Amino acid sequence: MTLIERIALCGLHQLDPERAHGLSLRALAAGLAPLPGPVTSGRLKCRLAGLDLPNPVGLAAGYDKNAEAAGALSRAGFGFVEVGAATPRPQPGNPRPRLFRLGADRAVINRFGFNNDGAEAIAARLSRTRRAVPVGLNLGANKDSADRAADFARVLAICGPHVDFATVNVSSPNTERLRDLQGKAALSALLAGVMAERARLARPVPVFLKISPDLGQDELSDLAGVALDSGIDGVIATNTTLARDGLKSPHAGQAGGLSGAPLFERSTRVLARLSQLTDGRLPLIGVGGVGSAEQAYQKIRAGASAVQIYSAMVYGGLSLAAGIAQGLDRLLLRDGFASAAEAVGTGRKDWL
Repeated sequence: MTLIERIALCGLHQLDPERAHGLSLRALAAGLAPLPGPVTSGRLKCRLAGLDLPNPVGLAAGYDKNAEAAGALSRAGFGFVEVGAATPRPQPGNPRPRLFRLGADRAVINRFGFNNDGAEAIAARLSRTRRAVPVGLNLGANKDSADRAADFARVLAICGPHVDFATVNVSSPNTERLRDLQGKAALSALLAGVMAERARLARPVPVFLKISPDLGQDELSDLAGVALDSGIDGVIATNTTLARDGLKSPHAGQAGGLSGAPLFERSTRVLARLSQLTDGRLPLIGVGGVGSAEQAYQKIRAGASAVQIYSAMVYGGLSLAAGIAQGLDRLLLRDGFASAAEAVGTGRKDWL
């Protein structure tokens, strides 16, 4: 991290977290942040569900909810970028305050509740976005929808022509009863609708499913079976957790989803178990607590074909993406892997 970035982060941490979040996005969109462009090497280049990535380190959904800075983010060192979540209609989300820094834990709690400008506005921005790496969209459902399952397909119909991949998000803890859609029958029906909508696109895009880290063993087994049967292209493991084990920060008791460093072990164990259940038949993207190249490498060795980061940037800045990719390259070289793909799953047993 440069001195300028350290000073900027220090200033942002003096502000309300949601205001700081918004200011950082506006600075990116205005071109005020130095951007390295895609970071790549022969070892880092990889293919994920048909997408060619310069490196396997992506940005998780939630930072750029409305695709306001997607073009800039695609030049920030990431191998791929996910924006959203988008819902069919605009919605304000939950009342403020709804974002909390847990500095002592290097963590974040949010209860945003899918606040966004709606699919039409987001599609319009994405249609104008010049991108240096693949950009995808997290699909959500309106809180007051009479048919939440249909909402996911509706967002894909509107935004699908302007994205490189889409993610079905039924794992956010901040929309009441949304996680109920992870049940076997409900999820099968929901994914069938999304895949039918995908087939109607002029350019069908990869579809991923984002899951909760709070699933039990039987639930995870059911979900793996549904994912394999549905024809989706991969699983993102995992979203935020409702667990609060071992936290020290004053905001630890706030309602919402916990992300950041405390999630790393829980999410990696879910990832490894899912890798075992799917036996390499489905690409996995590891998310949750990644704040260093070593942690990204552990996710890959646990079974992930790629990883995503977000909360760690609250403490490590935007340059963290390029730093993790470069560090990952060195780790692969150290251990004799010619590519990130060669390392996938080689340490899975350590997490089971």
